[in-house]
This record gives sequence, structure tokens and C-alpha cells, in this order.
Amino acid sequence: MKGLIQRVKHAKVEVNGECVGEIQHGLLVLLGVEQHDTQQSTEKLCKKILNYRVFADEFGKMNLNVQQIQGQLLIVSQFTLVADTQSGNRPSFSSAAPAALGKEMYDYFVSLVKRSPIVCQTGVYAADMQVSLQNDGPVTFMLQV
Repeated sequence: MKGLIQRVKHAKVEVNGECVGEIQHGLLVLLGVEQHDTQQSTEKLCKKILNYRVFADEFGKMNLNVQQIQGQLLIVSQFTLVADTQSGNRPSFSSAAPAALGKEMYDYFVSLVKRSPIVCQTGVYAADMQVSLQNDGPVTFMLQV
């Protein structure tokens, strides 16, 4: 499982011109599920994202996590994160989870975040979405378990 996290001042996701999720200061999480992902790997990535220190402390150092700043999460499924781009000029998605497993692990990830005190919004799994954001920094990290 891969999670591309972006520290944002605000972010939103639209489907068919309608806003389905919007956050203020926090993290945009683009989530890619692979064939071998399980509830255990999903839990590991969720814990890592909730505790990853990418927000500035009083000295301007990245020492605070999203929970400590009372930030928000916008979680968007993005299977293209798991593409194999090593050869050729077209990505291969052979390592991507089948749709049913991808949705199951995406939904499980969202349910884990919702158990925390974090405000959480989402996109719509497998929909054609338009994501807009103001990247803060910019600060972007790829996390993988």
C-alpha cells in the first residue's frame, strides 16, 4: 500500500462538479492499494500517516503530526500510485489490487482514520475525481508499507 501525503492549507475533491470532500489545514492522502495488501498493512500505513511529523513546531522544525496540530485528512483513492513505470512508455497496473480488494482496503483505511479524533473527508472510490489543493510548503512524501 502506498500513500502520497501532501501538507495542505486546504484541499477538496469533486465528482461531476459536486464537492464530495473538503478540508482545511491538514493532509491530502492519495491512497494506492496493491494486490498483496491486507488489513495489517492498511493499519500500519494509517498509523504511520497519523503519526508522521510534517508540521512545524514553535521552532519551525517538522516535529508535529496531523493529530498534534488538530489538522484534517482528505483521503482519495488513486490506483495509479501503484503503477510500474520501470519500462516502456506506458504504465503497467499489474500490481494494483483488484477493484473489490482495493475498495475493501480503502474503506478499511477510512474507517481507521474515523476512529481517531481527526476530521476526515473522502473522495468516491473509483470515480473520476477532480482534486484541488493548496500545497503548504510544498511538502509531499511517499509512504509505503
